[in-house]
Amino acid sequence: MDRVIFHVDVNSAFLSWEAVERLKTEGGQDIREVPSVVAGDPRSRRGVVLAKSQSAKEFGIKTGEPLYWAVQKCPSIIIVPPHHEMYLRYSADMLKILKSYTPLVERYSIDECFCDFTNMVKGKNETLDLAYRIKDHIKNSLGFTVNVGISTNKLLAKMASDFKKPDRVHTLYSEEIEKKMWPLPVQELFMVGKATVPKLHKMNIHTIGDLAKYDVNLVKDKLKSHGVTIWNYARGVENSPVDENSRVKSKGMGNSTTIASDVVDRENAHKILISLCEELCVRLRKSENRCYVVAVNIGLSDFNSFSRQKKLFTPTDSTKTIMDVALKLFDELWDGAPIRKLGIYLSELTDHEYYQPSFFDIEKDEKQKALDNALDKLKEKYGSDVVTRSCLLKEKK
Repeated sequence: MDRVIFHVDVNSAFLSWEAVERLKTEGGQDIREVPSVVAGDPRSRRGVVLAKSQSAKEFGIKTGEPLYWAVQKCPSIIIVPPHHEMYLRYSADMLKILKSYTPLVERYSIDECFCDFTNMVKGKNETLDLAYRIKDHIKNSLGFTVNVGISTNKLLAKMASDFKKPDRVHTLYSEEIEKKMWPLPVQELFMVGKATVPKLHKMNIHTIGDLAKYDVNLVKDKLKSHGVTIWNYARGVENSPVDENSRVKSKGMGNSTTIASDVVDRENAHKILISLCEELCVRLRKSENRCYVVAVNIGLSDFNSFSRQKKLFTPTDSTKTIMDVALKLFDELWDGAPIRKLGIYLSELTDHEYYQPSFFDIEKDEKQKALDNALDKLKEKYGSDVVTRSCLLKEKK
């Protein structure tokens, strides 16, 4: 019997979640309906576009491009800073809904999930009805839209969910591959990256169908084992299970706090950031990850917010390193306005097993690692207040 696999993908996730949250707390305009982007720092117009509205897309604005370029294309565009903790909350809410329909849910990323409904539905009509029911459930309960792709494996379900957006359900069964998938540009195939596309073009492979019909031995000769993988994908061949116990590769993690009374001096702001950083770094090490990017977010008393980030040369899980970067970012970003909220966010995470420290950093890295591990063990055994930085003693009392 064929499997029944759904891929559920949030439409413009970060922007959708920002829109829903703003409508809840402030009302007014839905930023999904006007040219808008989620990006780094609205004040300095630095950073890159993390998400865009459909209207912004019509101006030629692309995800991942510098915010400066986006402003050049659409000077009136609305720029919203990211709020990663809020995104995690909406992602968890969607996961709860999906698990109410099937226990076999694999969280592929913060805004994507695979669901296995094999032996739970009969026939394609019932399967389609279920997909629409789930899509509408998420929309009506949480306020944002998703696309649902349906097929017999994860690859084809994911390809189907990328068809026309937003708020759609699409199928991509084996008998539909030639009509629906093969005419697409080869770069739209899963696992075909920017470096691979020129190599395929040199082989006169421009569509997914071209790749599917190509001699697999010639593809393997040019692209090695990766070539065989994408050749199989072009033909719809993929058999991995939906694993509800698989470890989710987090795109990032953060820690933030809303302050009881506005902070107006640098010293107290630094103390809050240090406290947030210590808690966050314990979580980072517990997840067995290191981060490449450190970001700081400042929310002002007038409800404006700004963020700045820095990419490190080598990934780290060191509390001291991350704290030093966060404090420096804060000093560069803050102009003295009253602060009501502070946050730190870590992204571009990488597993420890893939980490290779710089030769010059090995000794320093090992000493810091030993210190962090010792402190983590003390806090786990005796509580988080067992060891406190001297600068925080007054606040603790």
